[in-house]
Amino acid sequence: MSKARRSEWPYHLYLVVFLAYMILPLIIMGGAAFNDSRFPSVYPWVGFTDRWFVDLWNDGRMWVAFGNTIVVALAVVVLSVPIGTAAAILINSLSGTLRSVLYGLMVAPILTPGAVIGISTLLFWNKFSVPAGLHLATLGQVSYIAAFVMLLVLARLQSFDRSLEEAALDLGASHAQVLRRILLPHLYPAIGAGAAIAFFQSIENFNTTLFTRGTYDTLTVYVFSKVRSGITPTINALALILISITVVCAIWYEASRRRSERRMAMQMAPV
Repeated sequence: MSKARRSEWPYHLYLVVFLAYMILPLIIMGGAAFNDSRFPSVYPWVGFTDRWFVDLWNDGRMWVAFGNTIVVALAVVVLSVPIGTAAAILINSLSGTLRSVLYGLMVAPILTPGAVIGISTLLFWNKFSVPAGLHLATLGQVSYIAAFVMLLVLARLQSFDRSLEEAALDLGASHAQVLRRILLPHLYPAIGAGAAIAFFQSIENFNTTLFTRGTYDTLTVYVFSKVRSGITPTINALALILISITVVCAIWYEASRRRSERRMAMQMAPV
C-alpha cells in the first residue's frame, strides 16, 4: 500500500461511518412502514404489509394538514423571496456601521428560538385584534426564513461585477432596466435556491407554527398530535413518502444541472 493511500484511509473510514450514521436510521424508519406491527419498529419483524400506507391514504385529517402546509409554504416563498432579495441588495449597497446594523437585524431572527418567534408574533398581532391562523403562521415563518434567502442572495452578490451596472447606466439604461436585465439574471440561481430552502423550512417548521396556527393543522402539528395520542407506523409511511419525494427532486435537479453544463460546454467548444 502506498503512502498516499495509507494517509487517506482515516478519511474514507470517517466518510463511511458518517454516511452510515445518517442513512441507517432512515432505512430503519422506512422499514417500519412495511412491518405488520402496531408499533413502529423493524424488530421483531411480524410480516410485510402495506396497511399503513392505506391507513395514511384514508386519514382525512392528514390530507387537510398537508394542504394547509403546502398553502403556508407557498405563501412563505412568495413573501420571503422578495423580502430577502431586496434586503440583500440593500445591504450590499451599504457600507460601514449601517451595513453591520442592518445585517445584524436581518440575521437575528435565525438565532432566536422558534417558540419565541411564535409567541412574539401571536402577541404582536393580538394587539391589532388579528386572530391566530395560517396567516399568522405565514408571517411568523417569514420573519426568519427571509433571512436565509438574504444570506444566499448576498453570497451570490459577492461575485457580481459592479462595472456592468455602471456601463449599462452610462449607455442610457434606467435603474429598473439594470435591475431587471443585469442584476436579477445573475441572482436567479441564488433566488431559486432561496425559494427551495424557504419552502422546505416552512414545511418542517413546528415551534413557530404551533403558537400561531390557531385551530388549523399542519403536517408537523399533525405528527406531534399523533405522537401524543399513540404513534403508529402511518407516521413512518408519511416520512418515507416525503423522503422519497425529496430524493427524487434532488436527483432530478442534479441531472438537469449536469445536462445544462454539458449543453453549455458544447456551445462554448471551438468548432
